[in-house]
Amino acid sequence: MDTLVRDPFYHDVPPFFKMSMKELLESKHPTAWVEFENGLIDENELERKFFKDGRTFDLEGLKECMTRGYSYIDGMENLLHCLKQNNYEVHAFTNYPIWYTMIEEKLKLSNYLSWTFCSCKMGKRKPALDSFMEVVHSLEVEPSGCIFIDDRIGNIEAAKDAGMVGLHFKDADSLKHDLFHLGVELQIETSNTR
Repeated sequence: MDTLVRDPFYHDVPPFFKMSMKELLESKHPTAWVEFENGLIDENELERKFFKDGRTFDLEGLKECMTRGYSYIDGMENLLHCLKQNNYEVHAFTNYPIWYTMIEEKLKLSNYLSWTFCSCKMGKRKPALDSFMEVVHSLEVEPSGCIFIDDRIGNIEAAKDAGMVGLHFKDADSLKHDLFHLGVELQIETSNTR
């Protein structure tokens, strides 16, 4: 979120609840979303405990709000396309619940990447070191052979601690520049027709 896909939580969800972000953060349960991201609770349990005071809300409406808010970060679909054209293996490594399927349904990220490492399937979240170690173990690669890209410095530092190359995501153009300096090929071959 906020690396490939716009995260609607910060922009769309507070207005959905008719709250400011501050009010939302103060009233939501401190661990319910993390439990949902880790696959420890399902969405029905999330609905029951999302707010500390147990108030009810329109879960389907929230899901629709989130889905409307999902969009590619500017320039990222093109960059993913370039990586795929140049045969790079790309995996999602995300702290996100089963609702990643809603992102997939809308944006079809699987055209460019595998939803391999979602916290809801792994039962682990970044920046825990064991989540990074599970990635390299599963891919059967050396950590130094992985480029980890994230918008959060804490996750990047954890990736580096695990031996990966870590890049701080700011925007697509900066990322292209950073990848180029690592030797990542981003050219799209075009056929010469005469």
